[in-house]
Amino acid sequence: MSRSNGARASSKDKSIPLAIARSQLGDEHQAMALGAELSLPYLGVVHPKDVRHADALLFLDENGLCLQVAGKGAPGPVRAEFVTGKMGYRREHGGGAGQLVARAVGLQKTKADLHVLDATAGLGQDAFVLAGLGCRVTMFERNPVIHALLADGLARAALNVDCAPIVARMTLHVGSSIGWLANAREEEAEVSHAADVVYLDPMFPHRDKSALVKKEMQVFRTLVGDDDDSPTLLEAALAVAKYRVVVKRPRKAPAISGPEPGARVEGKSSRYDIYPICALPTR
Repeated sequence: MSRSNGARASSKDKSIPLAIARSQLGDEHQAMALGAELSLPYLGVVHPKDVRHADALLFLDENGLCLQVAGKGAPGPVRAEFVTGKMGYRREHGGGAGQLVARAVGLQKTKADLHVLDATAGLGQDAFVLAGLGCRVTMFERNPVIHALLADGLARAALNVDCAPIVARMTLHVGSSIGWLANAREEEAEVSHAADVVYLDPMFPHRDKSALVKKEMQVFRTLVGDDDDSPTLLEAALAVAKYRVVVKRPRKAPAISGPEPGARVEGKSSRYDIYPICALPTR
């Protein structure tokens, strides 16, 4: 039986949470290598809506890697995209200087080239905004599937003449940032602070089942779950940040357990809790 035929397994087969697949135009070598790296079954060439025995797919098509819920009526694909779409539009219209994340990090108060540690990178949208505004951004993403999506998006963006200089200011690491922050704290006597600003966007426990959430969150919650170690991450961040720690939260959610934020920047659906350590340099 060919690999592509594996997608048409009997409906009696036990469903698997996640598999690798591709379209006719998807890179077969990349798909097979990713399946081996993540220890996921490779289904070959499939139509995601026709897949019945996998809940979701890491799917390669002509636009790169995406996460796609399988079956009919599923939300559309989720991918890290910086060249086109919302991020492309934002880059072409000011680069996000008016975004709340830029205000929360303090870019309106300083002309210094800040080093921002994005400890929960996700699909990298906030990191890309900050890098586009001149920050050097170090990113950590501990979920290997989300890391693969982000790495693919950055690789594609690096081939675009307008995005390449921005991506050059972004460095992606796999694994949890907590261990890295702990090591940085131990070494702080010998080196400078781990980062000027540490940025956290942990997955918030979503309890209102009737509320509509964006398709990214629908998919992410199934795959990633909640970040129950947010207090530990905040404590580690506060120990190594030079100027401030910034935490993104749903607008009406409580702050992370620990010290109270010193300031907040609020939007329609989200807010940014700011934990100041010392004043940002003016230049």
